[in-house]
Amino acid sequence: MQIDLIETFLDLMETRSFNRTADRLNITQSTVSHRVKALEAQFNRKLFTRNKGGTAPTAAGLRFLDHAKALQQQWHEATRAVENAGTYERSMRLGIQHDLAEAFAGQWLSAVRTDLPTTSIYMEADYSNQMNRDLAAGDLDLAILYTPHYLPDLHYERIGEMTYTLVGTTARTVGELQPEKYIQAVYSPAFDRAHRLALPQLSSAPLASGQNIAITGLLKALGGAAYVTSGTALRLADEGTALPIEDAPPIQQAVYAATSIRTRHAHQHRRIMSVMQDLLAQ
Repeated sequence: MQIDLIETFLDLMETRSFNRTADRLNITQSTVSHRVKALEAQFNRKLFTRNKGGTAPTAAGLRFLDHAKALQQQWHEATRAVENAGTYERSMRLGIQHDLAEAFAGQWLSAVRTDLPTTSIYMEADYSNQMNRDLAAGDLDLAILYTPHYLPDLHYERIGEMTYTLVGTTARTVGELQPEKYIQAVYSPAFDRAHRLALPQLSSAPLASGQNIAITGLLKALGGAAYVTSGTALRLADEGTALPIEDAPPIQQAVYAATSIRTRHAHQHRRIMSVMQDLLAQ
């Protein structure tokens, strides 16, 4: 498989510009043209047309797109399998939403290692947008995230939810909250919508973040109020740093497991998802 040709084709489908693809891949425009022509020669079909209006895919190019994505994903999987060959039967790359990693990473991976002792695990914490892209490209095998994108060839299923609680360092009711001291949490688009419905008067705060650990640090440094995970709310209350806002509604954030359609029934994938599902249920 000539993966350079596939990746150049996929990038050009995004940019619709030979110049931009050359810049993004750090190659010359003539190299981009050469790779596209090499692919077209293999298919004996034009994949792109170029005119004054720019670059556009042909019908053949559009038909090849999903196959090219699948080939890229298989190449990445094969590369990792060969590179990590050793004492372990298989390797897996896992992604997890930042807040879930903060709350569950240790317990999650400990249980996974116990259940799958012959599998080597790499884990990284990230935001949903990036994990969806990494899954589609084959750079992750499975991800636990907040926002599914329902991309082709990916399988998503809801496995639980996280609860976020509004806490304040001085205020005890919603009426006592000071908008200028409010720290707006934007953990996901769904969370943001729920927040705007529940507290529209606090949806244009001067300070915002999308990560629980960052918001916790801001609360400790600046004071004020913000939504944090229920576990963090308990710790802040125990420390005497902040207490729950009594009449503020909790906000539930759905949690999804995402993987390739081809591997959604694989034993190791099901076990990894099940462990996180159990943790969320607790």
